Amino acid sequence: MAIEDAYELQNYLPLSYMSTKEQEYIAFLWDAFETNYNAAKYQFAFLAYHMLTMAFVYFNVWQIRQHRAGDFGMAMVGFNKDLEKELLDATSPFTFWRVNESGIMRFMKLIGCDNGKCGTYAKLVQDRNETAHCNGNIFYSDADSLDEKIAEVLRVVDEIQKHSKPIIEECYRSFLVENHDLNEREFTDPDDQIREILIHANYFAQADIDICAGFDVTSLVGDPNYAGIQALHQALLDKYAPPAGGVGLTAIAVPPAATPIATPPALEK
Repeated sequence: MAIEDAYELQNYLPLSYMSTKEQEYIAFLWDAFETNYNAAKYQFAFLAYHMLTMAFVYFNVWQIRQHRAGDFGMAMVGFNKDLEKELLDATSPFTFWRVNESGIMRFMKLIGCDNGKCGTYAKLVQDRNETAHCNGNIFYSDADSLDEKIAEVLRVVDEIQKHSKPIIEECYRSFLVENHDLNEREFTDPDDQIREILIHANYFAQADIDICAGFDVTSLVGDPNYAGIQALHQALLDKYAPPAGGVGLTAIAVPPAATPIATPPALEK
């Protein structure tokens, strides 16, 4: 594994952010990771990478909150009323930093992760805690040791993404049903509607778009508006689906009025 492989995580992070501040924060973490990795400061590179991974977790919890609000509300049991209100009223996924990182992993139970998997995810937090304390130990002293940990992190991220598939499909199904009519939706151009109402509004990553691309649109064939639904789905395939045997996009064209995409420094070269 090489540093380039670590950027696979970008595929699981949003293509578009709600604010410039959020975008700059993610770009800062990528820069911190790359700078420390290239300077052989692997322990600090891991800390930056862990924070990027936690951002991925927060975005997944945000999607649960948005599309399974009832389940999310029930998961508030055990939180004090002030924190419960803060989480329910959150306007940004980064609000979830208020929950300790091991605890936030428990929300993964809402997408079918059992206690064993949640424990595995929490172990990543424990590993971070060990590296972040002044305990006299250098846990990642060479590239190989960090690369091995990054490979482990990416396996966990991919596993969580797979468990998130039903949430993404529910969101996409609703999007198709509610946005097929170009005379009633926000944008007549389907590419604009997909970009702003599906991707931007839901913090969708390319990995989420890949799930949408695989959605069985024929499941909606009984809908009287099926022709419009099918056309909207085809627009997504034409714009964002990966080529046969290829990989998904890592960026989308965003107009000046929207938030541009945060691209890791290494991908800008």
